[in-house]
Amino acid sequence: MECVFCDNPLIKERKITENNLAWAFPTNIPITSGHTLIVPKRHVKNIADMTIEERVAIFDLAEIIKEVLRKAFGAKGFNIAWNEGKIAGQSVSHFHLHIVPRTEGDTGILEYEPREFLYRPGSREASPEAELRGVAQQIKSFLQRP
Repeated sequence: MECVFCDNPLIKERKITENNLAWAFPTNIPITSGHTLIVPKRHVKNIADMTIEERVAIFDLAEIIKEVLRKAFGAKGFNIAWNEGKIAGQSVSHFHLHIVPRTEGDTGILEYEPREFLYRPGSREASPEAELRGVAQQIKSFLQRP
């Protein structure tokens, strides 16, 4: 197995902090200064592959990193996300949570429009409530299935 997060010693030298199950480091292609990745120490591809303890460790570190980024960069907000699967933009096959600190006037995404952020350009009318209830019902019908 070759994994840049597991095997690259240069990334390990960038470690900011860690706990027993996860660690954090600055990404090499930041959206804004301080853009940090948090990864489980164990090599897992998706959040579903993690134990509950690993998930808690990831999000515990996220809170610590956010507080530090407020102090270090004056962050007033954050974009927090992960990509799951190649089709969704996951380029490293090891789960990683992005913590992107946001400040007034930074050069990252200037407006948060989910469809642009998620690669769905263009505006779209709001869906009718009846359609949304139908979608919800369709999804709920699979909750009972194995």
